[in-house]
This record gives sequence, structure tokens and C-alpha cells, in this order.
Amino acid sequence: MRERLLEYGYIIIEELAVDLAQQALADLTPHIEQAPFGHDEFLGARTKRLGGILKKSIAARELVTHPVVMALLDGILLKYATNYQLNFSGVMHLEPGANPQPLHRDGDLYPLSHLGITTLMPTMWALSDFDEANGGTHVVPGSHLWPEDRKPQPDEAVSAIMPQGSALIYLGGTIHGGGKNHSERARTGMAMQYSLGWLRQEENQYLAHPPEVAKDFSEQLRRLIGYNYGGSYLGFVDGDDPHRVFEPNYDGPAMRSTPEIDAAKAALPRFALTQLPVKGKVF
Repeated sequence: MRERLLEYGYIIIEELAVDLAQQALADLTPHIEQAPFGHDEFLGARTKRLGGILKKSIAARELVTHPVVMALLDGILLKYATNYQLNFSGVMHLEPGANPQPLHRDGDLYPLSHLGITTLMPTMWALSDFDEANGGTHVVPGSHLWPEDRKPQPDEAVSAIMPQGSALIYLGGTIHGGGKNHSERARTGMAMQYSLGWLRQEENQYLAHPPEVAKDFSEQLRRLIGYNYGGSYLGFVDGDDPHRVFEPNYDGPAMRSTPEIDAAKAALPRFALTQLPVKGKVF
């Protein structure tokens, strides 16, 4: 799967977690019903979006740490960082009549070329069936390898057709976008996007899931959303592991990092980033 993901920029794993997808949809439907529609072309005038979903659905907590997804993240993102984190979580619910989303790369969030390091790996879970008619996500195969100025032609995008419980996993450099819903059925997807541990998260997980909420999460999930080192010395609190906020009775020595993190940092290459062109006047 990893090799195919690196070759095409995306993979679809069908019916990976059907029961969890069904439960997540049931958990989130009342919240989706109350969510507003988007206010611009990118967000979609007939598309509802929902954040902070880990506190709204226990099933979503299990999907975000699904072992198959974690194994793929380990194999790709740990080449560039000592760990990775949940960058964004959200629901994209396309009502009938939703227009297609402009095609884009999620990795453009950061001022780094997609031809350099892989900064992001997003996953889209099908909480309902995805097909061409109801706006299944459009993906452009191989676009993660294209030069920056290469634009996709209309016939180069394919629709992610997948049944409920399937997962679309792609790279941050892969061009994609929500499709047009010209059916009479809604299409509901749950996006879980992961990024390198030393990057700023798109969704502020500490406000979306503060300690009084995150205390009910598993340790794996708490660390994944950011209550963890982002690398050696990154993110400590009072000279210690930020996860200690959930261990008030811990009386051991404070530690700025662990031998495992230090060893992982030492094994990472140093990345040479291409200098970005400067726009405007420089003083």
C-alpha cells in the first residue's frame, strides 16, 4: 500500500471500518444538522462543515487512530520528523446541489514545495457511500510529482468511488477537491489530516480538545492531538513532557525529552529547502 501511495499519490482502502463509520455518522448527524453552510466557493454554499469532532463521537476517536492508517503514517511521515500529529479533523457534508470544490493541494498550507518533503497526509473516511453522482472526492493521480505550475486538465481528475466505511488516503502534494453533488443524496465524509510534529497544526487542538475534554481520550490519542513532544525539546511545559498535565501525581524527575526522541532526531537527515522567491519590496 505504501508503494502505491507514493506512486499515485493516493489509495482507497474499501470497507476498512464499516461499523465505526456507521456509528460516527450516527453520532455526528445531530451536529451536522445544526452546522451552517459555507460562505464562499471553497467552503461551498451547499456544504456543511463540522470541527472538534473527537469530543462529539467516540467512534471518530477510534477511526483517527486506526492501525492501518497509523502504519502508513509511520512509513511516510517518520522519514521527516520524530513523530506526527493530528493536524485537522472535520466533517465535509455535501447536500444535493453542492458545487465542486476548487482543486488544491492541502500541503500548500505551508510555504514549502510539495516536491520537497511530505508535510501532510490526509485521510477521508466515507461516512456514507461516495460515488460520482453525490460528489465523491476528485483526485488527480500522480499530481504529487508534478511541477508547481502544472495544472490538471478536466479529464485527469478521477472520482473517489467507495462504499461507507472506506478510507481515501493521499499525500499533501496530491491535487484534489470535493466533487459536485448532482444526486438527491447527501455525501458525508470525515477528514483526518496528519502533519509532521514540528509544524503548527491547522486546527487548534488544545482549544478544540482542552485537557478537561482530552482527559477522556486514550493516551495514544492525547499524544496524537499534540499533548506530546513535537520533537526533541519541542513543546515542553516546565521542562517536562506536556503529557504530564494528565498525570498530576507523577513524582519522577522532569525530563526535556526521552532517549528515544533524541535517537530519532539524530537519525533524521537535514533538509535543504529551496529558497522561495521574494514578492514585493524588501526593506
